[in-house]
Amino acid sequence: MDFVKSLMIAALVLKVQNGRMRVIPENIANVDSVGRTPDEDPYRRKIATFKSKFDRELDAETVQLGRIQEGTSDFKVRYESGNPAADENGNVQLPNVDTLIETVDMREAQRSYEVNLKVIKSTRRMLQRNIEILSA
Repeated sequence: MDFVKSLMIAALVLKVQNGRMRVIPENIANVDSVGRTPDEDPYRRKIATFKSKFDRELDAETVQLGRIQEGTSDFKVRYESGNPAADENGNVQLPNVDTLIETVDMREAQRSYEVNLKVIKSTRRMLQRNIEILSA
């Protein structure tokens, strides 16, 4: 097994999941961000994408953070006639952010991050053990 390859692939996954974990809090923070006028759209959910790339140095398929895209799901609507962003019927468009989905996405990203951190720690222990065996 190639220890360096394992370390580098796990580090790439850490970087990707870190990027994903930076997008999710922004979505949660903007769950109530509506437009200022009836014609202005509210905050639109952002989604981190991934892309696959063949790394010649590692001789392996790796993952990278792709573009941050906007969610295409419909905005929610709530009746708030006194809101400046309300239309002529008193409805306000709300962001297409669902805190439950964001929470699940964050947990998934955290678990992936933790697993790859464990891979790095285990690989490091194996390398140290090999060095101890070779130096004895």
